[in-house]
Amino acid sequence: MKVEDLVRLPGSWLSVGLDTGTVISSRVRLARNVKDAAFPGWAGKDERASIYDRLAAAIRETGLLDDALYLSMERLGEVDCLVLKERQLISNELIGRHDGNGLVVSPDESIAIMINEEDHLRMQAMRPGLSLQAIWERLLAIESALESQVDFSFAPDLGYLTACPTNVGTGMRASVMMHLPALKLTEDIGPVTVGLSKMKLAVRGLLGEGTDAWGNMFQISNQTSLGESEEQIIAYIHQVVEELDRHECNARERLMQDRESLVRDYVGRAFGILTNAHLLSSKETLDLLSAIRLGIELEFVEKIGIAEINELMILTQPGHLQKIMQQVIEPEARDKVRADLVRERLSGAEF
Repeated sequence: MKVEDLVRLPGSWLSVGLDTGTVISSRVRLARNVKDAAFPGWAGKDERASIYDRLAAAIRETGLLDDALYLSMERLGEVDCLVLKERQLISNELIGRHDGNGLVVSPDESIAIMINEEDHLRMQAMRPGLSLQAIWERLLAIESALESQVDFSFAPDLGYLTACPTNVGTGMRASVMMHLPALKLTEDIGPVTVGLSKMKLAVRGLLGEGTDAWGNMFQISNQTSLGESEEQIIAYIHQVVEELDRHECNARERLMQDRESLVRDYVGRAFGILTNAHLLSSKETLDLLSAIRLGIELEFVEKIGIAEINELMILTQPGHLQKIMQQVIEPEARDKVRADLVRERLSGAEF
């Protein structure tokens, strides 16, 4: 299995089997470090290489990730790194390191483990829909199996020790990706995000930290992990996401009752551009595909499913386009390739 093989698949977290319409996917991440070893940012090249070999061997020894893909970041090109970032499998922090770091990813991408990122281990589990408890249980099984082989840095009064103070404690980040176009149309998304921040929750874009909410995709996650158990964090995120889901659904109902023409125009304009444009940027494509996704859910757009739109949101990103074309493509040329791909995929759809 290679990076090329990942591009041919949409990724299990983009499945719509458990999708409620607003909730795209759930992710739980755990940060862990090897006891008495320097954090990756302070470790020398040889120490990082030794840690990588030790942890990769321990992961294999668990027997819980058979057929996993083991990737050394030193051997990956820029396009491969872009693809992995776009699929939410690695971070910018991992891309920026070059010695003794890598990624272990299951064939369906539901489990991804970064080695020697900011911490020695960044383990994550992803799944479609609101399924935090299920993926936490799976990730806990992997973490427990590793902890039987590796001593992790832990302080009785603090919990697990991490490179970033905000991760000290459980070392957990639980997040949910949501599609909230109606809250954006009603201009309620600003007050909502401010309210979430006051509730000690982080709101990020589709591609994670430091990114905007292109395509009306918002990641909701906890900001701290000290002083609360994993179960409390998951329960809190779950409760907030359910409330956000109700707000989005109510906003859609209000729009359809009071401003249906606006919604139809919003979807129709997006459909017209996507099915006729010959140049499309990444951001424009995601924003317009968001409108099509809403149109499918409101039954304005037919003969295409949400799964196809989810897949297009990933395939039209720069790394994926270049991987599909099997060559490095300059930005302007990518805009043409992107538009051609979108027109082809939407050719059978009807508005």
